[in-house]
Formats: sequence, C-alpha cells, structure tokens
Amino acid sequence: MIRNARMEDVKAIYNLLQHFSNKGLLLARSFSALYDQLRDFHVYVLPFNGTDRIVGAGALHISWENLAEIRSLAVDEDFQRRGIGSQLVAACLAEAETFGIHRVFTLTYQPGFFATLGFQSIDKKELPHKVWSDCINCPKFPDCNEEAMIWQR
Repeated sequence: MIRNARMEDVKAIYNLLQHFSNKGLLLARSFSALYDQLRDFHVYVLPFNGTDRIVGAGALHISWENLAEIRSLAVDEDFQRRGIGSQLVAACLAEAETFGIHRVFTLTYQPGFFATLGFQSIDKKELPHKVWSDCINCPKFPDCNEEAMIWQR
C-alpha cells in the first residue's frame, strides 16, 4: 500500500536511503532534510507485527514552474522487482498532475527502469540551474555521472 509519509516514518526512510547512499546509488538525506521535506515523500508499506513496515520510498519535489523532480526513490532489496518502485513513481506522477505540473525529471543511475515508465533521456543543461542546489552536497560533485531523464504529459 502506498501512502503519504508520516513523522513516525522518518527513521525508516532515513535508513532505507542511507543504505543505498552507502552504495553510491543515491544522495543521502539528513534527518533534518527528511523532516523539512516529509510532505514530498510517499512510502510503500506492508503490515508487519501490527505496524507498517516501510519497504519503499520516493519523493516528488517541486523545483520550478511546471517542473518537479522524482528523487530519493528506493526499494528495500528484499522487495525489489515486485512493481513497488513503479507504483511509487506512478504516485509521484499522479501528484504532479494534481498540481498542474506536466514535466517531471529525475537524475538516476537506473535509466532503463525510468525508460519503461515513459521517461526520456535529456541533456542536464536543459534543466534550470535551480535544480542543482542539492548537488553541492553530493560527494560526486561536480563529476556527476547520473543520467537526466524527463517525463512529459
């Protein structure tokens, strides 16, 4: 089940993102950043011992006029290849449409995954400079090798 993230989810989201950040697959988020951006996050939960177990997370971050970013998309390795990532992306795209946003980009090491969801590769230079504000916190800056992709309705 997908739902909006809640305060009690922050530690689980942090741990999930940290796991993939340690592998160099996405940008880590601090607890402070997660609390600040909690409204951006959707989580995929499974019932476990009477509580919700977070097995996936993804955020839709509004970047600019008619432009948003899907970021911090992660699915627990034990639950990958079950459509959870695709469902999280679909939830983010649906939310973008409710805001009237018709262009959504991502920076990814998994371009094949996003291509199956209708995203197309673009040159990073086509994105406004404002979207690079998080890049300064990345250990790979300025030599980023993520691929920029965009979905447009």
